[in-house]
Amino acid sequence: MTKEFLNVRTVLFDLDGTLADTAPDLADALNTVREHNCLNPLSFDVIRPIVSHGTNALIYLGFELDPGDEGFDPIREQLLDTYLDNIATKTRLFPGMAEVLDTLEAEGLNWGVVTNKPSWLTEPLMQKLGLAQRAACIVSGDTTAKCKPDPEPMLFACRMAGSRGDQCLYVGDAERDIVAGRRAGMKTLAALFGYISEHEHPAQWGADGTIDQPRDILTWLGRDVA
Repeated sequence: MTKEFLNVRTVLFDLDGTLADTAPDLADALNTVREHNCLNPLSFDVIRPIVSHGTNALIYLGFELDPGDEGFDPIREQLLDTYLDNIATKTRLFPGMAEVLDTLEAEGLNWGVVTNKPSWLTEPLMQKLGLAQRAACIVSGDTTAKCKPDPEPMLFACRMAGSRGDQCLYVGDAERDIVAGRRAGMKTLAALFGYISEHEHPAQWGADGTIDQPRDILTWLGRDVA
């Protein structure tokens, strides 16, 4: 535990790969669209590390298409429609995360989400997970003019949660999460249980620490319980 973390009032989470394990539903959606386009499914282990990088990265993985390429837009529409229809079929909080949220609330801290996922996907997912009314803030990729790694959504979340940047801890599983948190003056933790590929190096992201499981957040905050 680090003493500087004891002044945290708000804990903010990335959504995909940090708060919730969304990869199974996104992988199913991608493979469903591949099947519709007469392609064989990709293995889950190949898809999982790409999930935190968003829709465009998934489409490139599945179809080698970039925005602006012929065929990209129809594939994107198919993928997002398929995912929305099954947005919480297999998605669950990561093991231990429910207890983390309960403990934060019991200790008088609030928490929220800052994600690059668009609001029309974020909001129904948070509702289906039973978290929408509990979160002090839900900031999506289209809530502010800029998204992570820009600090604008982070600072917007601070205002919604009623905390200054230096009173917030941001937990994420991508380098842009750590960069955005640091730019907003927040303390940051890299979630090693998230969607990190073997080619990424979280130790080089500049986070204040790394965690192997959600409960480690409580240890960092000095609020771990037996």
